[in-house]
Amino acid sequence: MPVIEVSGLRKYYGDVRGVENLSFSVEEGEIYGFLGPNGAGKTTTVKILVKIIKDYEGTARVFGKDLREWGKDYYNKIGVSFEFPAVYSKLTALENLEFFASFYRKHLDPLEVLKMVGLEETNQLVSGFSKGMKKKLDLARALLPDPEILFLDEPLEGLDPGSARKIKDLLLEMRENGKTIFITTHNMYVADELCDRVAFIVDGAVRLVDNPGELKVKMGKRTVKVEYVADGGVKTAEFPLEGLGKNEGFLSIIKNHEVRRINTEEPTLEEIFLKVTGRRLV
Repeated sequence: MPVIEVSGLRKYYGDVRGVENLSFSVEEGEIYGFLGPNGAGKTTTVKILVKIIKDYEGTARVFGKDLREWGKDYYNKIGVSFEFPAVYSKLTALENLEFFASFYRKHLDPLEVLKMVGLEETNQLVSGFSKGMKKKLDLARALLPDPEILFLDEPLEGLDPGSARKIKDLLLEMRENGKTIFITTHNMYVADELCDRVAFIVDGAVRLVDNPGELKVKMGKRTVKVEYVADGGVKTAEFPLEGLGKNEGFLSIIKNHEVRRINTEEPTLEEIFLKVTGRRLV
């Protein structure tokens, strides 16, 4: 069942296009990725969906209700983290969360939320935090109301590999618990690893929506590449995927040579995006 339904959305900033004839839907309990280059309309879309931008054309329904009809109760159902953290520098992490918690009718324990994102409480002021620590704190702020929908703009930007892995695992766990997560990013690796579906957005409109794995199957080469040792060196050979188990050349290599690597010729999301839209992600 869709929890977000957008139809014919249009927003201009003077003569500058934000989004144009934008339509898509997001299912309950999925991680949905908006994948596109800077300026494609990703942030404008999120700002409309979280009711920051209100002067738009078209319709947007969330939880089955027109977005324009939602009042303040809406913010008890969603969590938002933009690319640039919105936290207070002269407070500690815990003081930030305790302050933001006062805005909600109900909320999670601020200390527990800090643990969820791997940001254990210290007495250090946020002004001394690294970019990654501020990003984690901003995510913690978004998690406070235990939201049904989480809107994340470039959620792993500025995080070290260990922290990024922890946040990925947290988001996947939230999805397993029935949460809906809407991610905007130009990072193909984030979209590939996390998203159940990705939408390619260019010039303010969606060009394609599909599961990342299905896209790779549909648009990949139906071949297998084998890297093996022969005649004192490393050689490679390609074989069609169809009938591979009966292909004499492939079977001969497997039986008579040391195989170093076998892989399908799978395109990256970036390559698929370029092929579909004619644009690069950066």
